[in-house]
Amino acid sequence: MQEQLAKIKLLLLDVDGVLTDGRIIYDCLGNELKSFDVKDGHGLKMLQRAGIRIGIITGRSSAVVARRAEELGIEILYQGALQKLEPYGEILSILDLTDDQVAYVGDDIVDLPILNRVGFSATVADAVPDVLPLVDYVASRPGGRGAVREICDLLLRASGQWDELTKRYFTQN
Repeated sequence: MQEQLAKIKLLLLDVDGVLTDGRIIYDCLGNELKSFDVKDGHGLKMLQRAGIRIGIITGRSSAVVARRAEELGIEILYQGALQKLEPYGEILSILDLTDDQVAYVGDDIVDLPILNRVGFSATVADAVPDVLPLVDYVASRPGGRGAVREICDLLLRASGQWDELTKRYFTQN
């Protein structure tokens, strides 16, 4: 697995059930609410500092997701992607990447077409049971509760950049 991880140049993510706990909440005015884990966000920012690109491919369209992507500096955002392989192929073409340079985190059977192609496939602890045996890595944490951070840390350590990127947090002033 270390060899697979070391090749990764792009991490692609599903949203509902991966970056969130999968619940969609509407208030009485019809506003959509989602909850994101700040630790996941910090892990994504550290990956970006390591030179690993981040992208989102999600089947739903949501202003909340667009806002979170913008907040995190994620420029690769495909919403309303009911067939996720199409935007996946576009991303590979635009970035001139091959499957083995991509990691993908998904939690449901709609994610399997990409999970089956990428160089490193991962899911969250509370993924749909059919997905669990078909990925390279199952996070110990559920979606929206630190699973993405766990995968980010795994990628950072494999890239050999963990120590350099985190030393400022561990150094005493």
